[in-house]
Amino acid sequence: MLDVACGTGLHLAYLKDQYTVQGLDLDPNMLEIARRRCPGVPFHQGDLVDFDLGRTFDAVLCLFSSIGYAKTLARMQQAVQTMARHLRPGGLLIVEPWFTPDVFETGRFDALFVDEPDLKIARITTTSLEGTLSIVDFHYLVGTSDGVAYFTERHEVGLFTHDEYLDAFRDAGLAVDFDPDGFMGRGLYLATAE
Repeated sequence: MLDVACGTGLHLAYLKDQYTVQGLDLDPNMLEIARRRCPGVPFHQGDLVDFDLGRTFDAVLCLFSSIGYAKTLARMQQAVQTMARHLRPGGLLIVEPWFTPDVFETGRFDALFVDEPDLKIARITTTSLEGTLSIVDFHYLVGTSDGVAYFTERHEVGLFTHDEYLDAFRDAGLAVDFDPDGFMGRGLYLATAE
């Protein structure tokens, strides 16, 4: 099993005891954390759009809406093609999408808080739209005994329609089913290689 855009390896930490797993991510810092979290698991640095591991897998996963980081329709289509090429015949590609354009809310803001004795964190999230890119800005305020730090993080995530996803899977030669609920209410594409 290959986890594409595996981040810090959290999914693989749960899967590695039942399956032979590998991970791939673009960010070397994420991969460093993943390697510490999952010792012995092979991790590869690469872009979900055009990686080539030179082998195939029984299953390829792309979870937590990571497919949206392809940003454009052409790059999302290429990412699906790339993941499909890494499937054995009969293999399964599981993709958890980001929000579709008709569901994404602009002008939304949310807050999360951590209130531990030695750590205080406030994270405020705001959303906006730039063409077909959803913009999610995170504002962090982190307090420790060393002081208070403020920093931001900007995520640009492509918005694709359900039909665009379906076409991408079919164009890659995959038979596709869709679970409208998925893991987190964003849906889940289940595509098999023929």
